[in-house]
Amino acid sequence: MRIGLHTNAERYGSNLFYSVQKVYELDGGLEVDTEFSSPFHVIRQISLSQLHEIEKKMAIVVPIKNEKLRLLEGVLSGIPHACFPIILSNSQRGPTDRFTMECSLLDNFCHFAKKKYAVFHQRSRELADLFKAGGYTDILDEEGLVKDGKAEGMIAGMLIGRLLGKKYIGFIDSDNYFPGSVLEYIRLFSAGFSQAKTDFSMVRVQWQSKPKIVDNEMFFARLGRVTRITNQYLNQLLGLQSGFETDIILTGNAGEHALSMDLALKMGFSAGFSVEANHFINLLENYGGVVPAPFPEVMRQGTEVFQIQSRNPHFHDFMKGNDHLNEMIEGSLSVIYHSRICPDSLRKQILEELYRQKVKKKNQEPTKPIQYPALQGMDFESIASKIDWSRHGNYGL
Repeated sequence: MRIGLHTNAERYGSNLFYSVQKVYELDGGLEVDTEFSSPFHVIRQISLSQLHEIEKKMAIVVPIKNEKLRLLEGVLSGIPHACFPIILSNSQRGPTDRFTMECSLLDNFCHFAKKKYAVFHQRSRELADLFKAGGYTDILDEEGLVKDGKAEGMIAGMLIGRLLGKKYIGFIDSDNYFPGSVLEYIRLFSAGFSQAKTDFSMVRVQWQSKPKIVDNEMFFARLGRVTRITNQYLNQLLGLQSGFETDIILTGNAGEHALSMDLALKMGFSAGFSVEANHFINLLENYGGVVPAPFPEVMRQGTEVFQIQSRNPHFHDFMKGNDHLNEMIEGSLSVIYHSRICPDSLRKQILEELYRQKVKKKNQEPTKPIQYPALQGMDFESIASKIDWSRHGNYGL
């Protein structure tokens, strides 16, 4: 891959947020070209062999809930062979057992592709027992099972990735119609990690465009309605904290993102549609220097957030309606609104935005999202002794 250098960066405490990088070539060559060793070169080359070395250490979590099986197969086909896919399903078990259908597809696909994989149902007793064994009960409901929700599936995927010994963990939405874009997203993850100077890094994908139908013609919009709003208020929060206006954050709702496992285990998560925006809030709160850092080693080394623009447009299921978009807007803004570092002036603006978007009534506060602690404190040795790997895919372990 040949990728432009960062043109700008914003530091807040121990966090370093890089401006969006542009991809010049998706395939930058097998080996490193000495031409790019010059410190004055404005393009960085990341060889295919460098990307491959990172992908061997990466697990890709695909949360899925009642999606079309062909979409799942397409996503699987786009995941680089060196990566380890972890499918976290919350699909229905009756009257039609879609989870069994997904498992059958996975087994068949990975048999022909000679690929290892893991699959868990989010509401299974086995998965809940892993969290119980590790002493992480916040994620369990009154039935003793993992709660419904995408964030809960992502947390479960991180746990499985940690037990498999992976160094990086990436997330890909299951409603993607173009396998080629899945391949690109994961290559962008690897490109970001290859540039990291700290063990605590995150890579977030900014879509080149998000096509939609306008007057029976395809229109390639740069940003979706939810993304525009989330980015605006995240940047305002960062600007108000630093004292300088900024527009550095352009990936507030990036479903396609990846973290180093060292950072992922030390991140708090929030439920619902606030999960992606909460990554920024978590970093600003914990490592911005406003309050004591929960993990001093992260504060000492610092975090890096890479934002990279894709070349592929992002085609996904866009027929979910305004109610779905409104839920996303409330979820994203609620985690900013309820942050302990959000000033009153910004809270007032958020209330006005929610009213303007007809998400909430006048002066009605957004619902406070459920917060989950970091996984770092879990007893991973006890958990590992509880897993019967043969029941959950082809691990080849």
